[in-house]
Amino acid sequence: MAMRTRLVVAATVALLVGGAAATFAQGGFGGGRLGRYVPIEPNARYDGRFTFVRLRYGPETRFAGQQVPWSHDYPLGEQHFMQILNEITYLNAHVRETDILPLDSPELFKYPVAYMAEPGFWDISDEEAANFRAYLEKGGFVIFDDFALRRGFPERGGGWGSFEYSFRQVLPNAKFVDLDETHPIFHAFFEIPTFDIVPQAYDEGRPSFHGVFEDNDPNKRLIAMINYNTDMSEYWEFSDTGLKPIDESNEAYKLGVNYIIYGMTH
Repeated sequence: MAMRTRLVVAATVALLVGGAAATFAQGGFGGGRLGRYVPIEPNARYDGRFTFVRLRYGPETRFAGQQVPWSHDYPLGEQHFMQILNEITYLNAHVRETDILPLDSPELFKYPVAYMAEPGFWDISDEEAANFRAYLEKGGFVIFDDFALRRGFPERGGGWGSFEYSFRQVLPNAKFVDLDETHPIFHAFFEIPTFDIVPQAYDEGRPSFHGVFEDNDPNKRLIAMINYNTDMSEYWEFSDTGLKPIDESNEAYKLGVNYIIYGMTH
């Protein structure tokens, strides 16, 4: 079964590589990863279909790029990921159209799953904290990805300390629980039997996975999934380039699929 799963995901990556490469050749994507800023596209018109939602913090901007931390890997990361998700599930997600929403947007409540990149640079207002708190308490699920200690200072400015400071504006009494391979999220669709297979985007130490639970009770719903010391969406973004081995991209896709399936079913 494990071998069959690996072959299925590898095949879908291969399909994606061909499609993405063709679009890139036509000038459709790629500006951000070439070091240029890329324009932020309008949000998808809400139609009830699953839409990848990226959370924006800080001033609104018309462009995404490396100097805009919340936008890292946009739009290729989510477009590639949604293509994979559609190849192996019946979710029928939007692929090219993705949404970017601020934390205080009332539109956020329409979407069960949200994603934030570089949460170590996240600052939050009282209004944003109140809205985001309500979102999580009413059933929302958030994925935090792409941050590590070396990308900032321990207290504030890019690492865990900065992330925790902002998250506690949302849920002051939150307990961050170290997750191991037995948690259901790692078995929601694909089997992740060991973290040894999880790729490490930064090549410094091992990735670690943490969660925040409803009412701080590990027997209840996981409301926040935190990937620390790695960058899952980096693999999604570059999966059509050969920059990283296909096996590593596959594992990053497996994690992402599991997160979405868990968020949609809990």
